Amino acid sequence: MELLHSGKVRDVYADGDDLILVASDRVSVYDVVLPTPIPDKGALLTQLSLWWFEQLADIVPNHIVSATDVPAEWAGRAIRVQRLKMVQVECIARGYLAGLGLKEYQATAAISGVALPAGLIEADKLPEPVFTPTTKAPVGEHDEFIGFDEVVDQVGKDTAETLRDLTLKVYRRGAELAAERGIIIADTKLEFGHAPDGTLVLADEVLTPDSSRFWPADSWQPGRAQDSFDKQFVRDWAADPKLGWDKTSPGPEIPPEIVEATRARYVEAYERLTGRRW
Repeated sequence: MELLHSGKVRDVYADGDDLILVASDRVSVYDVVLPTPIPDKGALLTQLSLWWFEQLADIVPNHIVSATDVPAEWAGRAIRVQRLKMVQVECIARGYLAGLGLKEYQATAAISGVALPAGLIEADKLPEPVFTPTTKAPVGEHDEFIGFDEVVDQVGKDTAETLRDLTLKVYRRGAELAAERGIIIADTKLEFGHAPDGTLVLADEVLTPDSSRFWPADSWQPGRAQDSFDKQFVRDWAADPKLGWDKTSPGPEIPPEIVEATRARYVEAYERLTGRRW
């Protein structure tokens, strides 16, 4: 097999007509891959994505060819997928105000050109989920918010509208299922690609702790940073001024206690959502 691409978390190999997508235990924050892995993270992301692809199959087709027909050394963390022509837009749905969306709102009263009500505070629930696309930056560079019109310019009106509609449908289904299990999905990032026949297909990972913000519903309280089941825990550690990191590469080593606490959050998210033991 030929290594085609090594991303922040995933490595992509060519295998005949298919691709093999391998999720590593790497963790990235602020667009920098940190030197310390989180044990089991790649397998957790892969297995949770597979579960979600099943839950979403009636909304949008996905790129899965096989979850088992992969090299033995990557069993559990790799999937065989269809080759797609990837859309060069990060498709983000937000149901709550957090992260870069919060900063953009505070600066402009809007996100990706979508005007929001005045007076919102951190972690507020939005009146309805919004589509807030960004550029898809290379490793080490930052994604930038773009307006819907810019998506139209890039991919055409019909495809842009389909991307927006599918992103919001996936988010709403995910948020509904997660809410039944005590988890708020504050936002999520999706990736789509075109199959050879032109169909838009959901790709990469979906509704994982790496691509979404997961908050425990029973402790949600607007006006502050939220408890989380995602890599926000690592982000917060990395952003602590006492650490003295300027958010540029190379990143700092993650202490063992932060590694273990992060892994525990990924495991809890998986178990709560799927109902399965890890």
